Amino acid sequence: MEEEKELKKNIPVLPWMRNPVDITTFDQCSLDLVPFIDPRLVVALKNMSITSLFPVQLSVWQETIGPGSFERDLCINSPTGSGKTLAYALPIVQMLSKRAVKCLRALVVLPTRDLALQVKEVFSALAPAVGLSVGLAVGQSSISDEISELIKKPNVEYGICYDPEEFSYELQSAVDILVATPGRLMDHINNTYGFTLEHLCYLVVDETDRLLREAYQSWLPTVIQLTSSSVDGNFPSADDLLPFTYGSLKTIRRVGTERGFKGKAYPRLAKIVLSATLTQDPSKLAQLDLHHPLLLTTGERRYRLPEELKSFKVLCQSKLKPIYLVSLLQNLQGEKSIVFTSSVESTHRLCTLLKFFDNLQIEFKEYSRLQRQSVRSKTLRAFRSGQVQVLISSDAMTRGMDVEGVRNVINYDMPAYIKTYIHRAGRTARAGLSGCCFTLMHKDEIKRFKKMLQKADSNSCPTYSVSSEVIESLRPMYTSALDKLRENVESEKFKKSKIRLKSSDVRKEK
Repeated sequence: MEEEKELKKNIPVLPWMRNPVDITTFDQCSLDLVPFIDPRLVVALKNMSITSLFPVQLSVWQETIGPGSFERDLCINSPTGSGKTLAYALPIVQMLSKRAVKCLRALVVLPTRDLALQVKEVFSALAPAVGLSVGLAVGQSSISDEISELIKKPNVEYGICYDPEEFSYELQSAVDILVATPGRLMDHINNTYGFTLEHLCYLVVDETDRLLREAYQSWLPTVIQLTSSSVDGNFPSADDLLPFTYGSLKTIRRVGTERGFKGKAYPRLAKIVLSATLTQDPSKLAQLDLHHPLLLTTGERRYRLPEELKSFKVLCQSKLKPIYLVSLLQNLQGEKSIVFTSSVESTHRLCTLLKFFDNLQIEFKEYSRLQRQSVRSKTLRAFRSGQVQVLISSDAMTRGMDVEGVRNVINYDMPAYIKTYIHRAGRTARAGLSGCCFTLMHKDEIKRFKKMLQKADSNSCPTYSVSSEVIESLRPMYTSALDKLRENVESEKFKKSKIRLKSSDVRKEK
């Protein structure tokens, strides 16, 4: 009976989600055997140390460059670390490689700055090989510098007089592909002269469930509206038949009457949406205005963990969880690891506490969204290079971030939802490599944890034993660290109250 209920829960709501393409039926394929791939891209991929395509990459290639010919919008639900970024980057670069005139034709939208930087690196490794340019539009960076990189002015020779009727001084795009966060994208749409989505052919919405959950200044309806029909009918107007002048490139979208396009603009804006935990909510998916969507997924289950991931639970005594964490980190002997907490406050408190442990001999750093971007970037560089062994983070690191060589993920605070667990665990066991996910918990949390993992069809989660002798030996050090933490908290409170007092005195004087 319970199995039947579970099965009903897993049946997709929308009809097109009931017959997905199963990515697991594809095998890893050598680049030399990939059909139609541009030889220049093969060279670029090999320079990235990529010699074959993973199943998700091959399945998307088949639906875009292969027999599918991108006739349908693609929805990709695939585990973290399975290669989704390259899955859309490669076909987009291939399709744009034959473009004659430079203008913004592909837009990739991601929820965070760090993730956008990571995706931009992938495109930048591929695009120059076929003569394409990639731009970046993200928050916490100079918008004027971005504008100079995204928009170019036509070359005008000084001393020559141009007839204004024959020469139109229009700004042009300096990039073919733009990787952006929603907020900064809207800044450019609303305020940057010369920035246009008129010629956009491809839209990628990465981490779709998060981007649909948060409004982000209504960026999605704005993008869809700006790329909809520019001509109200099947034939261009007389104005559109005028001779081409410098800088007056137009993409004409007509309202179609042929099969599949009735009442819609064509050439259509082709879309790829992706997530490791793709939503099934019809109202949210409707916002994307998908064209005959095709779902690509891994098996029947909605949630799926990386194949090479090993999950463990670590049972902790009440109020001694920090000691168990220290013992676990010591057992891992400096392996690159990420520790996840439930909030930015917990992250800061745990980091401060660990600093007061004597002779810990583990290089660790705090990473959370409350830190300045420059601090986060510096910490991430140190973690990538191996100078820092352990990153202690809030869920700012859970989505999409790819750090090579992460062997372990530790849930210091057990996640409340399976989605969060999947995104956290997905920082390891990426691209076919092995990895471990440890979750610290009390005895009364075991039942809830087991029930959560069953949603990802994971019934195997053995207990990782921590020596009771080691725990007892660390107790004095922990007690001392707690005392120092309390002193630190009181000191921080006193400093904050002093600052508030000074600011109130200044206001009174004014």
